[in-house]
Amino acid sequence: MPTCPRCHQPISSKAIACPHCKTVLKAYGHPGITLHRATGETPLCDSCTYHADDTCTFPQRPYAQECTLYHDITKPLVDRSLPANRPPFLQSLKLWCQRNPGLLGFLGIGVVSVLLALISTSK
Repeated sequence: MPTCPRCHQPISSKAIACPHCKTVLKAYGHPGITLHRATGETPLCDSCTYHADDTCTFPQRPYAQECTLYHDITKPLVDRSLPANRPPFLQSLKLWCQRNPGLLGFLGIGVVSVLLALISTSK
């Protein structure tokens, strides 16, 4: 169970504000988005990936103490340690055939036509 960053009391992960000290935990109007807060006087922008690559459009930049888009510069944006969840080739082929029956039928007619042309010219 997560704890409040201010009073360190246990709180629900869905809580918008701490029931004990009333600290806002989620972005206003967006209860599913985490609100990141700076610890101490150092602004979040100093350690944010988006500030470093100059893609941040937050109006309080570079002195933001709270931000919903914050991403720690020391952590990668994409976790490449996990394998991609790709289905095996035969399963992908089966799904493609199920989604494209018209194209599969057209290709089948083309193959049959080529085979018949080859058979008739070889006689």
